[in-house]
Amino acid sequence: MAATASAGAGGMDGKPRTSPKSIKFLFGGLAGMGATVFVQPLDLVKNRMQLSGEGAKTREYKTSFHALTSILKAEGLRGIYTGLWVGSSRPWLSAGLLRQATYTTTRLGIYTVLFERLTGADGTPPGFLLKALIGMTAGATGAFVGTPAEVALIRMTADGRLPADQRRGYKNVFNALIRITREEGVLTLWRGCIPTMARAVVVNAAQLASYSQSKQFLLDSGYFSDNILCHFCASMISGLVTTAASMPVDIAKTRIQNMRMIDGKPEYKNGLDVLFKVVRYEGFFSLWKGFTPYYARLGPHTVLTFIFLEQMNKAYRRLFLSG
Repeated sequence: MAATASAGAGGMDGKPRTSPKSIKFLFGGLAGMGATVFVQPLDLVKNRMQLSGEGAKTREYKTSFHALTSILKAEGLRGIYTGLWVGSSRPWLSAGLLRQATYTTTRLGIYTVLFERLTGADGTPPGFLLKALIGMTAGATGAFVGTPAEVALIRMTADGRLPADQRRGYKNVFNALIRITREEGVLTLWRGCIPTMARAVVVNAAQLASYSQSKQFLLDSGYFSDNILCHFCASMISGLVTTAASMPVDIAKTRIQNMRMIDGKPEYKNGLDVLFKVVRYEGFFSLWKGFTPYYARLGPHTVLTFIFLEQMNKAYRRLFLSG
């Protein structure tokens, strides 16, 4: 899938005139933000499912559909967009959009710049292993930059499941970031940074390999041509593989970023402690809790991100590079 981004950036065939680095970063962020508007409810359901049953409590939601209907019933339609909008009258970025503005902007920008730099003078793209390394590097860097927004997003989407007296009650993403810094220290903004970066590395490696193979398989079948339908199907296959590979790391990230201090001590020591406690108290397959919304979100988000990115790149080339 990352290769698609690079093609859209115009750096894979003979190194033609291409957009400035700042435009590559900007378009990457805008594409991710546009896709997030459509898939945010699934991200909310995934986060709630991963926190359900925490600490050996009775599991709040039986299925993803049960989680979605419960959220709609208790919090209304606006509840499924918690963490996305900051209020209908306030034109600021929310946690969900800020996460894309930081993570996706960095990830796609770095990937595209490195991909073009390592493309041969004759237009020969980097080999598969080098592409995987570029993808993992870009993903880990983007994850580090985006962790503060990720922490705010996890907490804002989790607030609705807590009793009223235990809710953090952040007004918006900036209020969340300021309060976290003031109440818990600036380093708390990077809580869960290691599992977040590990997840990004796993996601990028699994996504790149499985997408390339799936796309090639579909094209070789003779039933598909290289178009949006093929990209969508390959993305959904890739999403299944990536979801299975990355969910244990993702649940560790979610639990750590949402944890509270109990008697002055954190609930979890590290990511491995989270995994151990989940398996011990909730069962082995709880590591894949929230699988359905995670999978349903990952494929479409990837497709929408690159569709938006392709269209913006085409428009830029038509308006500014055609001469």
